[in-house]
Amino acid sequence: MQKALKHLTVLAAVAMLAGCQYFKFPGVYKINIQQGNIITQDMIDDLKPGMTKRQVRYIMGNPLIQDTFNPNRWDYFFSMKLADGTETKEKVSIFFKDDKLESFSGDYIPSAAQGPAE
Repeated sequence: MQKALKHLTVLAAVAMLAGCQYFKFPGVYKINIQQGNIITQDMIDDLKPGMTKRQVRYIMGNPLIQDTFNPNRWDYFFSMKLADGTETKEKVSIFFKDDKLESFSGDYIPSAAQGPAE
């Protein structure tokens, strides 16, 4: 009987601890989780066709993904998960031809291509 009571107490304690993540207890601190490279509009505006890989690396930083089988493509990814659960994701892929910047695609476009503000 006493052994069963100990097992039941331990089982109840484990169940209560497992539920701590599900319930939002006041005073529990959660952190923001940032991953990848920070990408800004200014960085994208500084990219010009014909730049070398070294110049692009100076502006954008080291790529998060540099494919061994496709050295002419660099991928930059940024993710931020806030403590309240909202999440933002941004990505940019940069393409080279003959070690010179040819084009890029992703969530950003150059400010000059956006046209005048209304």
